[in-house]
Amino acid sequence: MWQRLAGLVLKYRLTLLLLLLASTGVMAYFASKVQMSYEYVSTIPHDNPKYLAFQQFQKKFGTDGNVLMLAVQTDKFFQADFFNDYVKLNRDMKNVFAVENIMSVPMAINLIKNDSSQKLEASLLFKGDHFDQTSIDSISGVFKTLPFYKGLLYNPDTHAYLMAIYVNKDVFNSPKRTKVVEEVTKLAKAFEEKHYTEVYLSGLPLIRTVMAVKVADELKLFLKISFLLTALILFLFFRSIGAVLMSMVVVAIGVIWSVATIVLMGYKITLLTGLIPSLIVVIGIPNCVYFLSKYHTEYAKHGNKTRALMRMIQRMGIVTLFTNITAAIGFGVFCFTNSAILKEFGVVAGLNIMFIFLISFIFLPAVLSYLPEPKTKHTNYLENRFFGKVLDFLTTLVFKYRPWIYIVSGALVLLSIAGMGRLQSVGYMLDDLPHTDKLYMDLKFLEKNFKGVMPLEIAVDTKKKNGVINLQTLNKLDELTKLISSQPDFARPLSVVEGIKFAKQAYYNGDSSNYAVPNQFDLSFLAPYLRMKGSANANGATSTFSKLVSSFMDSTRQVARLSVNMKDVGSQKLPLLLDSLEPKVKEIFDTAHYKVTFTGTSVIFQEGTRFIINGLTESILLAFVLIMLCMLYLFRSWRMLLISLIPNIIPLLVTAGIMGWAGVPLKPSTVLVFSVALGIAIDVTIRFLVNFKQELSRHDFDISATVKQTIHETGLSIIYTSMILFAGFMIFSFSGFGGTKALGWLTSLTLVVAMITNLTILPALLLWMEKALLKKARKKELWKVLDEEEDVEIKD
Repeated sequence: MWQRLAGLVLKYRLTLLLLLLASTGVMAYFASKVQMSYEYVSTIPHDNPKYLAFQQFQKKFGTDGNVLMLAVQTDKFFQADFFNDYVKLNRDMKNVFAVENIMSVPMAINLIKNDSSQKLEASLLFKGDHFDQTSIDSISGVFKTLPFYKGLLYNPDTHAYLMAIYVNKDVFNSPKRTKVVEEVTKLAKAFEEKHYTEVYLSGLPLIRTVMAVKVADELKLFLKISFLLTALILFLFFRSIGAVLMSMVVVAIGVIWSVATIVLMGYKITLLTGLIPSLIVVIGIPNCVYFLSKYHTEYAKHGNKTRALMRMIQRMGIVTLFTNITAAIGFGVFCFTNSAILKEFGVVAGLNIMFIFLISFIFLPAVLSYLPEPKTKHTNYLENRFFGKVLDFLTTLVFKYRPWIYIVSGALVLLSIAGMGRLQSVGYMLDDLPHTDKLYMDLKFLEKNFKGVMPLEIAVDTKKKNGVINLQTLNKLDELTKLISSQPDFARPLSVVEGIKFAKQAYYNGDSSNYAVPNQFDLSFLAPYLRMKGSANANGATSTFSKLVSSFMDSTRQVARLSVNMKDVGSQKLPLLLDSLEPKVKEIFDTAHYKVTFTGTSVIFQEGTRFIINGLTESILLAFVLIMLCMLYLFRSWRMLLISLIPNIIPLLVTAGIMGWAGVPLKPSTVLVFSVALGIAIDVTIRFLVNFKQELSRHDFDISATVKQTIHETGLSIIYTSMILFAGFMIFSFSGFGGTKALGWLTSLTLVVAMITNLTILPALLLWMEKALLKKARKKELWKVLDEEEDVEIKD
């Protein structure tokens, strides 16, 4: 079959080339339409109970996580020059496009009792745009008597002050959000420079925007670096500009096709799909190395260009096909998960790995057929002295020190298993950013002073209309508020009960000791005052306060909402915290009359992390099974299946062990390594064993001689491709994202260990099973997957 394919590729080379180039032109058009993803991509399936609960919550109360946080820390906050500029900063922020509302000290609202109308009037404490020091001192004194704002807008112990900027969620799900964040950052920076006071910015809208910008920047940078680095390595190997250019054209076409696939599938660039173009460069280059090295090896044997091309396609076609199939499996299994972001990554990566095989299979033989015959300097790398000595050393190791190979391998496996026992599964909202990044440090500042910015929502269903405004329910909500506030990782919740307590304080003429839930006696007097009245000079304060209070109840007043900001405690600690609260919550709210649900972005993130890790674990097992089936089909022998798997299991165990000893946690980005690395590392095994099979009959079924020949013939290309893959994945280790960085160095480590095991343990196992293999080989039952035509000598 492969001989016929070789003949067809060379016979119709011009037609195939033109079709390939025309297809690439069409793909380039679609690739130009690619867009960044600005929307939240769900990591859990839509039938997940926690996802459904979150959707139900959003239908009643709208989205959470649409608040930008701006904070300063200073003991001169209420000095006239600083405060007036802070008031101006509030006004400027309010004028920024997509900013809907602001809650801060200058925008603080007070409730005033009006005895004549028996109403509470809401009005701004700080009325106006400029204040003298006397006015500021007087009004700030009133402000500090309002417990509603303590811990919410200021921390009296650390002199930290917070501005909550509410933004339009639709704008922040669009490309326009970048300009909004830039404008907010610009205003904050100008204030910071004027007063020499650091301004801290955080909140989910900011985090998502900054992360998206970083993804776009890194995508461009890594693509350029991967092209330059692989071109340099190729030139050092082949000493041929032509070989480098051909390989670069192959991967450039692959990159265009990969970006076009993202568009054609209806996807956008995310943190994961943004890696695919660089991965195509890294994975596509080994295809070129396999084809070119085989072409040069064959040409060096007999000096016949046509025969060398035929042999290159015939021998390397099946090898490259199966190496790409196993690599595609490593990535493609993610499309079987229920996680949207993983499914997109798996589909696009899996398809394009097969596309890069098709591109290299057509392009390289066709172009090589038009080029002049390779010169001696182009094949000198085959006689590289340094690598020749390395291969001699490996051969000696395999033939003379085989027991030591088993002993060292066994010791590594035992150490790795011990390290695996130390692995922990944990993910943080910002664990992909370095701890020196300003975004991370600003988040930690807000966690220290205001207990965080991550939204947790608690929905209390009273199971009856108007059940929230029942005095018994209000007391229970207050009890839950106190319980949550007592936890070190949670801020004081905001709910309707806080508004009622504020109203009671106002009824008693602002006496802070009356900031409490009204009793039955209070309600009889307070009830008329709860129907608040606005004044002409209220500047919308009454409306703002009314909306704030009503936003914590649904339209039927059956369900109450408690909104909590919390620290980024991680996916491991959050469920423990919630589980520890559950029995106490049940003591407050009996399940017969109330239903309490913990939800919000924090819960969805934790559930998503757990789901992705479980999905990736299942994907690894699926990839393992599929690759086993490929190997079984390729070699038709259970013994060979066992031999092929051992050198690839050990690198995965070593990587997992190093992660355990080094304290690298299991999270989506690190679990991803194992499936990807397995799919790529098995390529080396296929390359070695197929060459071993092809050479066995030529050495009269002499296993020892064939193993020695295979180490020297395939070892060089295996080392070259492993070096390219190592360098290519190490690029990702320079990422600003911890997950991408981990993917880079852990995959590189796995591939290097896989190269060593495939050049030591694999041949050692072949020698160990020599008698059994020889018996099957002589009966010609060892391999049957290749057509008999492949063993026919190609004549001139």
